Amino acid sequence: MSIKTAILNGVATIEIARPEKKNALTVAMYQAMADALDAAREDVAVRAVLITGQPGIFTSGNDIEDFMSRAPGQGSDALDSPVFRFMRALLDCDKPVVAAVTGAAIGIGTTMLLHCDFVYVSDEARLAMPFVGLGLVPEFGSSLVVPQLMGQRRAAEKLLLGDPFTPEQAVDCGIANAVLPPAEVVNHARRVAERFNQLPPGAVREAKRLLRGPQRELLTQVIRTEGEGFTRRLKSPEAMEAFQAFFQKRKPDFSKF
Repeated sequence: MSIKTAILNGVATIEIARPEKKNALTVAMYQAMADALDAAREDVAVRAVLITGQPGIFTSGNDIEDFMSRAPGQGSDALDSPVFRFMRALLDCDKPVVAAVTGAAIGIGTTMLLHCDFVYVSDEARLAMPFVGLGLVPEFGSSLVVPQLMGQRRAAEKLLLGDPFTPEQAVDCGIANAVLPPAEVVNHARRVAERFNQLPPGAVREAKRLLRGPQRELLTQVIRTEGEGFTRRLKSPEAMEAFQAFFQKRKPDFSKF
């Protein structure tokens, strides 16, 4: 298994641990993360969740080969797949979630950060949401949240052009709390998570619900709509060309579309 979990001093840690594949996420890894989040939510000994990766890499996003061989189906079947179970589990987690981003965060590596309560990034981190370049569409509520954080113009750069952005830009637009040296990111994030051991858990959960409440219903609907478009486009000729180009290590040719 490429997801490691542990509970220490009130913090449930979910570690993406597949460095030989740049922490690319498989269907099994999504399921493991969903299960870990659900377990943390039910465990009264857990006061916060910490999500982290490996030195130099948070996650490169989906493992394309695995994802294509086990791609979600259409309609309700797709929305019950491990990928969307993970999305729901993170969205439904009523305990504080702290992310420690120790390197590149690509695709869902960036969009999952939109749903964490605290995000700390290393000064070597690089974030990007290159969905359109793969013939796909934004996911995990990013088409709603990113324009809210950045404004329409900068959101278009990140979601339509897929432009990467720096750790400083992530802080500037509100995706991240702070930029830290690589060696300090995880320890700092853990210290933040452990602060919830000293706070009343019921009040923390209710405060988080209130913070997220005003647009929760809208966000859930946006994630569903994005998911339907994402799974539909997985089978599109444009996506097929993008994935073939990826495997053949060449630039995709979209001139015929």
